[in-house]
Amino acid sequence: MNLIIDVGNTLVKLAVYHNNVLFEKITVAHKDMSASVKKILEKYPIIANGIISSVGKLNPDDIQSIQSQIQLLILDSDTKLPFKNLYKTPKTLGVDRIALVSASVNEFPNNNALVIDAGTCITYDFINTENDYLGGAISPGIRLRYRTLNNLTANLPLLDTTYPKSILGDSTDNSIHSGVVYGVVKEIDGVIDEYKAKYSDLTVILTGGDTKFLSKQLKNGIFANSNFLLEGLNFILEYNTH
Repeated sequence: MNLIIDVGNTLVKLAVYHNNVLFEKITVAHKDMSASVKKILEKYPIIANGIISSVGKLNPDDIQSIQSQIQLLILDSDTKLPFKNLYKTPKTLGVDRIALVSASVNEFPNNNALVIDAGTCITYDFINTENDYLGGAISPGIRLRYRTLNNLTANLPLLDTTYPKSILGDSTDNSIHSGVVYGVVKEIDGVIDEYKAKYSDLTVILTGGDTKFLSKQLKNGIFANSNFLLEGLNFILEYNTH
């Protein structure tokens, strides 16, 4: 059994995999990570290996605590990966993007694949049929766009994410919803179209916290998988322990 730890910008996801099957997944606050890991290891005492991925700095005490209980792989730019990284600045490539590309290699081997992660940021990552990772793009996610409009202006309110009834906003609130949501949807569809113009056999995967909200709004066909990053981390762990 494997323990997968994904430390995101706002929350921590913990997952247990056995033979590539997801047994359990929970989401906790950063401050609750160590206690939650302890509970999982008590529930599944046969867990021997784990992997941790963090988009920010890790708490050394948390790492030491986990390492005292299982063999822990800390994902970074030096980790052995199942693809060739052709990014010009490989040490700056986020571990979340590394995990997503690895998941693509595992689930869609030898495909031209575009992985779109719609979370705090929207990341686009492309890997070709030769398993060469070529790069992608980063843009603000839905909630980040709402918060930016509120934080950087004097009079615009902070709104909850809502799909607009019309592209024509007839009030300030509706104009914000239209600008944010249609902006994201049209951006994603536009990026997919650009890649499809070059790679007609393109496989597109959508993942991240806004997967459910966005998947039905896109005109392009996609594979939606909210657990794609966790699957990628599990694959990297398996790749490094077998």
